[in-house]
Amino acid sequence: MPPLFIHVRFFDVIDIFLVAVLLYQFYRLIKGTVAINIFIGIFSLYLIWLIVKAFRMELLSSILSQFISVGMIALIVVFQQELRRFLIVIGTRYFKSKKFSFDKMFTLNPRAVSISVIDSIIHACENMAKTKTGALIVVSNMAELRTYTHTGDMINADVSSRLIENLFFKNSPLHDGAAIIIGNKVRAARCILPLSNNPNIPANFGLRHRAALGMSEETDTLVIIISEETGNISYAKDGKLIDDISTKELIRQLKITLL
Repeated sequence: MPPLFIHVRFFDVIDIFLVAVLLYQFYRLIKGTVAINIFIGIFSLYLIWLIVKAFRMELLSSILSQFISVGMIALIVVFQQELRRFLIVIGTRYFKSKKFSFDKMFTLNPRAVSISVIDSIIHACENMAKTKTGALIVVSNMAELRTYTHTGDMINADVSSRLIENLFFKNSPLHDGAAIIIGNKVRAARCILPLSNNPNIPANFGLRHRAALGMSEETDTLVIIISEETGNISYAKDGKLIDDISTKELIRQLKITLL
């Protein structure tokens, strides 16, 4: 006599939970992008293949099975950018700790950041917002970001409000592009950042906001934007763009990122 109930082990519950977490995180990455439509299309094709196979429609089933057989390779090609972001999420947000990290294990001189660095960034942002000076500042205390610093001009100078303001002064040769601050150093300026492909970005946001969002999607950084049209201070983090923030909120985000 067959059992009345399916035997469920404790590890089966953990297995289902972990799969649900992975699917949810992947959904968060592709939500609001063109990739969600591609994912729906692939899933619909898979359902059609199951239906065709169940009705034993041999010709159509054999054609669709050719697509399904190379499904993993197709997924890697189609979702290359999203999978890269997913791996970055795993490597930075879940395995990064202020007390324990690979960055501290293999670094002889860790980047100790004082509160004066945050004060300098805040002071510069407030002054540039008043004068409506456009700026794009990437802030990090963990990653070296060599891929992005090498696109600009290396500086390696101590953070100061005067330096930041001079970098984005309209007649400065370094004002076009992003400045990258790592720890207590302005590492580079005039850097090129990746643009976000998110179709839901409001039309009133320009290339600075799109570049800031793209950088936050690909790295675990805080990207500060100052609009030259409105003077509003915004920031991008974890693939989200927050517009027109207060100085208090900016201080809070800088402390989370740097301290």
